[in-house]
Amino acid sequence: MFLDEGGNLDFSNHGTKHFILTGVTKERSLKLHAPLAEYKYDLIERGLNIEYFHASEDNKAVRERVFQMIKSDLKNVRIDSMIVDKQTVQTSLRQGIKFYPHILEKLIRYILQNLDLTKFSMLLVITDQIPLTYRRQAIEKSIKAALSALLPPTLPYRVFHHDSKSNFDLQIADYCCWALYRKWERSEERYYRMIQQAIQSELETKLE
Repeated sequence: MFLDEGGNLDFSNHGTKHFILTGVTKERSLKLHAPLAEYKYDLIERGLNIEYFHASEDNKAVRERVFQMIKSDLKNVRIDSMIVDKQTVQTSLRQGIKFYPHILEKLIRYILQNLDLTKFSMLLVITDQIPLTYRRQAIEKSIKAALSALLPPTLPYRVFHHDSKSNFDLQIADYCCWALYRKWERSEERYYRMIQQAIQSELETKLE
């Protein structure tokens, strides 16, 4: 399960309207790693100084190609998103240390409740690096609370925080979350439609 977010935690009028948390859950084998690596080095050989794929920063041609690659390998992939209209969030929950873990736990619980857990021998949950120690601890606590409550005792799990630059699946999750964010924040659905077949849920959540 690879987790990514869209929007920001600014609850003023200058912030984004929505905050979106997306989970991309998939089984091994992970077939896109080699093609993405090949494409990255194709781009480098052409003179594009690209270190990793990031939907909001990549140019239109790169973004189009990466989405086409993701679209071609959506078998056994599920995409779930928690969508929050930030203006509905009560003041007491607007601090990132409270808001983010709360949403994260709700999303993970929903995904796990809709998975056939008997199919798996282990569950790995991977997020991007979280630089602030206190925030990382709060987030990890929420993840483990959801996993411990819903996973059978015989199913082990691991939680990791990787730099997205080092992990193609976090980059894929970034692309999927970006497509959902553009749909909800800007009513742009082109890239959303490219991954729509794998989208299992878009959960509109109000934290009143």
